[in-house]
Amino acid sequence: MTKTHDIPKPTSAELDLLQTLWPLGAATAKQVHEAMTLTKPAITYGTVLRLMQIMHTKGLLIRDASQRSHVYAPAQAQDSLQTNLLKELMQKAFAGSAKALVLAALRTGVSRAEREEIEKMLKDDQS
Repeated sequence: MTKTHDIPKPTSAELDLLQTLWPLGAATAKQVHEAMTLTKPAITYGTVLRLMQIMHTKGLLIRDASQRSHVYAPAQAQDSLQTNLLKELMQKAFAGSAKALVLAALRTGVSRAEREEIEKMLKDDQS
């Protein structure tokens, strides 16, 4: 398994693909393409396949080539990658301040339901 810090930061398109692949766990390019067309109807199978091959080369995906159709899986769990990206963002954009990052997130489009959920989580943490 690749070390977390060795895995490159995914591009926006790669993150979109990972968002589709994480719930599936492991899938063929055809399965990922079918799932992605639900939100991006214009995306072609060739684009998905090429992107998955690039992501495998970069170490973002692992590939099982034992079957006729290669099966791909994320090289890193969703929460692990998100945590690493968040830490990087916090360092680069908020001078390492988690408080500044959270306050900026709260100022930009948190729904009433999300705010209530956050407040409940904070209250539960104090208990």
